[in-house]
Amino acid sequence: METPRVGIPDHLAVRMTMAEQHEYLRTKLTRRGMLRAGAATAGTVAGLGVLGGAGAYAGPTLGPTLIDAPATARVDGSVVAPFGRHLAFGADPKTQMRISWQVPFAVKDPFVRVGLEPWDLGLRVAAEVRALHTPALSKKLPAVDQVYLHAALDGLSPGRTYYYGVGHTGHDPADPRHFATIGTFRTAPESAERFVFTAFGDQGVSYDALANDQLILGQNPAFHLHAGDICYADSSGGGKPTDVYDARVWDQFLAQTESVAARVPWMVTTGNHDMEAWYSPNGYGGQRARWTLPDNGFDPRQAPGVYSFTYGNVGVVALDANDVSYEIAANTGYTGGRQTAWLDRRLRKLRGRRGIDFLVVFFHHCAFSTTKAHASDGGVRDAWLPLFEKHQVDLVINGHNHVYERTDAIRGRRVGRKVPIGGSFDGARDGIVYVTAGGAGKALYDFPVPDSYEGRVKDLDGIASYHWGKGRVKRPETVEWSRVRYTGFSFLAVEAEPGRHPRLRVTALAESGARVDYFEVTRSGAEKN
Repeated sequence: METPRVGIPDHLAVRMTMAEQHEYLRTKLTRRGMLRAGAATAGTVAGLGVLGGAGAYAGPTLGPTLIDAPATARVDGSVVAPFGRHLAFGADPKTQMRISWQVPFAVKDPFVRVGLEPWDLGLRVAAEVRALHTPALSKKLPAVDQVYLHAALDGLSPGRTYYYGVGHTGHDPADPRHFATIGTFRTAPESAERFVFTAFGDQGVSYDALANDQLILGQNPAFHLHAGDICYADSSGGGKPTDVYDARVWDQFLAQTESVAARVPWMVTTGNHDMEAWYSPNGYGGQRARWTLPDNGFDPRQAPGVYSFTYGNVGVVALDANDVSYEIAANTGYTGGRQTAWLDRRLRKLRGRRGIDFLVVFFHHCAFSTTKAHASDGGVRDAWLPLFEKHQVDLVINGHNHVYERTDAIRGRRVGRKVPIGGSFDGARDGIVYVTAGGAGKALYDFPVPDSYEGRVKDLDGIASYHWGKGRVKRPETVEWSRVRYTGFSFLAVEAEPGRHPRLRVTALAESGARVDYFEVTRSGAEKN
């Protein structure tokens, strides 16, 4: 691997945390005069109440440790085309939507137009500017300046389809010449109804990633969950001072994903490849510049990938597993236990909420996997499994291992109920199914045993594997819970059905569109909700 130009000495590089790496890079590069003069904070936060909304959106603003190059240079706006549009829910998907996009140069007065018809985009909402400067972190990489724009729409009506266009002075989406750029989104319904959501992790930029995106669009999902390792600008992902990240890869990723993310809320969390030490002490400053996510986590400024939302009869919780990982320790313990305490409170609140039948949690590092590459992370097990079981989580979705793997229903780290392909389990009685959905587009890993999936079932009584212990020690274990294994590009499609007998129908689809796994989650006593 190429050594960064900043040249962190070997005796310092050993076991440096992300915060220590950030401090070293900032100090070293500042002394070399690489920071631009006149660094400024983010532009004015815009996002007044929309369509009857009451207050302004107080989303995360970006401080001087993140924005080092204010977007002052401007070109004629008529020759600048927005790209990389991506949606995300606010804390309330019934009434809030966040629209984000990118421009190649700074523009004047960026905005979003919104309306209930494509030819009537009468409402105009100003956008927040988040400019991002990345210095030349290696001899082969140039310095990069990027401009990201974000608009907050509040006060929307539940269950409505809206049309929107993004623009700036010189480029108005209401102009007939730009009619083809108009996008749509739909808010969550007022009351629970059948819907589909999709999920995967470890996407990156590739033909396979693009193919998965198009298959996802065909599912007509209400939203998509991305379980971390988003674009792989940091190709190493070791959380080490020798990691080098190419900020231009983010441009490629957002352009690739726009065909889906411009109409399907793309709800991301954070993986090990998403820690980029230059931008902020925990490495998430780059993510905060590019995404606006629900701000109801324990600290949205510190951990943008930690939040929750409800849609229909499903409560969804996003977590940052870098905080508890034993395998990759650059950010282990950075929240001082606050994320885990927040998780306990949030799961308790969601489980007690009337109308919520199922709890789905997604994060990056695997609680249960048998691949040769990363296997299982004991840190995740120690910190969070007791809480998942305490509050009867139904489904956990991970990435990290670039395969598809699915467990039986697990209770107390053991099989509570075998769930064969096409099988069913009761989340309240039998335990939790853990799914590794890391086949989104990056190079695939492999298993120590043969694949086992629909049409090619090879059930095994036991598999020799391991999990990561404290001190990054591999601890051997023989597991019985690995029910489905598929070495191929794939994603999850989950159909939620409310009612007296609610259910989640979970399907794993290969890049070819072929089904490789399916099972069903039910809830006993759900009618009491």
